[in-house]
Amino acid sequence: MIQPKRITDNFLSLAAIDSPSYGERKMADRLTAALKELGLSVEEDGAAEALRGNAGNLFARLPGTGTPLLFTGHMDTVEPSAGKKPQLHPDGTVTSDGTTVLGADDLAGVTILLEALASIREDGLPHPPLEILFSVAEEPYDRGSEVFDFGKIRSREAYVLDLNGKVGGAAYAAPSICSFTVTIGGKSSHAGFAPEKGVHAIAAAARAIDKLKMGCVDGETTLNVGMIAGGTATNIVPDLCTVKGELRSYSHAKAEALLDSVAGTFSRAAVSLGASCKMESRFGCRAYEISRSEPVARRYADACEKAGVQPDFFRTFGGSDANQLNQHGIRSLVISSAMYLPHTCREYTRVADMAKMAEIVRTMMLHA
Repeated sequence: MIQPKRITDNFLSLAAIDSPSYGERKMADRLTAALKELGLSVEEDGAAEALRGNAGNLFARLPGTGTPLLFTGHMDTVEPSAGKKPQLHPDGTVTSDGTTVLGADDLAGVTILLEALASIREDGLPHPPLEILFSVAEEPYDRGSEVFDFGKIRSREAYVLDLNGKVGGAAYAAPSICSFTVTIGGKSSHAGFAPEKGVHAIAAAARAIDKLKMGCVDGETTLNVGMIAGGTATNIVPDLCTVKGELRSYSHAKAEALLDSVAGTFSRAAVSLGASCKMESRFGCRAYEISRSEPVARRYADACEKAGVQPDFFRTFGGSDANQLNQHGIRSLVISSAMYLPHTCREYTRVADMAKMAEIVRTMMLHA
């Protein structure tokens, strides 16, 4: 059976561990021990070296009979996260002390998975082969899963417990997300005595930004320039300007076309003022869409209904490890992990919601 007391103890213990992106060592050690205690074999990959972090992705297996299924969560949390102090309230809500995030994103998901596995083990129930992936550095757009060797995974379907919102939620579609950095090189000169001898790098950047449509480019695509830096003094024509932004789209083709357009706009603006321009970009997430008729979606809907929960399928405009899984041919659904207000110091979870999601996950683990 699902045990709320065990869920509470596990979550409070995990949330108290500092586990920032690229610094998940203590969390990885704790989860390795927990998985082994539950009878799973565990291996850690070389993501630490590849990402210059201190821990790798954890991949665990529990033998069974039938078609294998994969369940995933991530070990890292966003900032501010140092010295988290989870607070359990009388109604079963858990918050931080208000000075840090709680880390329910994604430790609530991790706790749910551990509880489902524990309940199956103690009840001695037959199950299909189960695979568990706990990734590092998910928050900076799937850095950990990006370097994972997907050839190790036998499952062709997966559930990613990493979704904000009520129990029963499931994201069947997510966007491509591309981060970009534009570096514009100009020429410095004295802004008072010889401004005409300089090439104003910030002016070139501003000219480009003014020509770009920010916000909603169309009904499924957005663009944002979020950071701009340049110059060394008020009396010097700036010879360098760096611009950072991102774009998202439910259509990967549209995302690529928009990236080309952004690059061209900055290049033309730079050339028009005699400046140079260099652009670097990275697609951390690639768009995908799951049909409600696919087995991975039907299994989730059935498990929700058995738990007395109405399944709620919708599109998300955020990224997760599901983007990487789907890109590698593993049909994956992002499902609720009982976290609310993530990426803020007001983040919280509820023990009852984690217990209900553990019940749903357990049902899926038993009926592949």
